[in-house]
Amino acid sequence: MVGNRINWKLTILLLLGTLFILFPLYLTITVAFKTPQEMTGNLLALPESWSFDNFIQAIEMTNFFGALGNSVFVTLVTVVLVLLTHSLVAYAIARNMHKKFYKFLYFYFISAMFIPFPIIMLPLVKQTSMWGMDNIIGLSILNAVMHLAFNVFIYVGFIKTIPKELEEAAIIDGATTWQVFWKVIFPLMKPMHATVAILTALAAWNDFMLPLVILSDSSQYTLPLVQYAFQGQFSTDYNLAFASYLMAILPMLIVYIFAQKWIIGGVMRGSIK
Repeated sequence: MVGNRINWKLTILLLLGTLFILFPLYLTITVAFKTPQEMTGNLLALPESWSFDNFIQAIEMTNFFGALGNSVFVTLVTVVLVLLTHSLVAYAIARNMHKKFYKFLYFYFISAMFIPFPIIMLPLVKQTSMWGMDNIIGLSILNAVMHLAFNVFIYVGFIKTIPKELEEAAIIDGATTWQVFWKVIFPLMKPMHATVAILTALAAWNDFMLPLVILSDSSQYTLPLVQYAFQGQFSTDYNLAFASYLMAILPMLIVYIFAQKWIIGGVMRGSIK
């Protein structure tokens, strides 16, 4: 609203955007609970009986819980590696930006954001195969590396807003550079940690291309890969496919519902700082 007037153009755009988001979700939920016989009728109609048979069959056919465990492992390891290592790299660069080497290193990392993944895909597959990294542990490490450029970019910008006087006071008290980072700087970066963690978790959870080209053992497939295999094998059975899709998006939806207070609060404190 502008004053006491309603901005109808903006309101209509928001309503259309909400509709485009909710309509596919509505179809996913209704089709997941329908029987194949109900699919011949009105696609938009609600299911005659809400049955969980499709979910049970999808779990059995896709080894859902195995893929869920793989996705959770990859996501958690990736987030932990990102928070611990990327913040360190960004701190070293931010506090030494006046030196040519660190300035070059900063722009070198940033330039990686402009390199499309398909260009490095085949060399990456060859390299990971030679090093025995074609598993979920190697995938977790590669995920952390692939997010380095963007995370360093936003971490450096945030660290520059932290007064250097805090570090100088800690050094006067006898703290080493390592202690200054972990006891002073790292806790102050909590708002940015929240932002980086949620963005990294979403990207790692939903990533399809990197696991597709890296993982060689089907027992280590993540949820996006299981959906791909499921769709290829049961392409005409939309009830089972949509039930599987719904279960795949549910964990991240639950995480966001419970963590949104910290996520939004972190972003707001970071913007104010």
